[in-house]
Amino acid sequence: MYEYLQGKIATAGPAHIVLDINGVGYFINISLNTYTQLSGKNEAKLYIHENIREDAYNLYGFTDDSERVLFRHLISVSGIGANTARMMLSSLAPDELNNAILTGNVSVLKAIKGIGAKTAQRIIVDLKDKLGKTSGDAKIFASLDNTIREESLSALVMLGFAKSSARKVVDKILASKPDETVENVIKQALKML
Repeated sequence: MYEYLQGKIATAGPAHIVLDINGVGYFINISLNTYTQLSGKNEAKLYIHENIREDAYNLYGFTDDSERVLFRHLISVSGIGANTARMMLSSLAPDELNNAILTGNVSVLKAIKGIGAKTAQRIIVDLKDKLGKTSGDAKIFASLDNTIREESLSALVMLGFAKSSARKVVDKILASKPDETVENVIKQALKML
């Protein structure tokens, strides 16, 4: 129902914010990432996710629509509720969380409070393809100082391919197309292996 809410910040804390919009205070749950982006501001525009249950009506706000999209992907996973998804987005920056899921890094996800090994694996299995599609042709890992070669190789090894043969294929692909995205390198390598 609500796409976004914009108004004056009445109160703000690391887990919530109250937006004053024409004299009405909206209590909105936020992640630590959103709180950091709002620090020092008097006004805010938050993209809203409504969580309507039998016993509660909660609003979750995000300064960036891409964080809201990631939040919605997380809550689509069985066993992950809105508060757990918010905890995940508070523990890791959206790019880091996205990277951990796309590379299948269970240990990074397990380090988040409330996420065990099975839940981390379920998140990876359920979201790896979805997040790969939303990333498009962007160089997903460039912002995290990881090389395309290392990430492609890591992903192929996690998929069960021998490191030596995967390395040869990845090197061959990158030799012909050095600006290729990780996603495309992996797709081409899967066809060649």
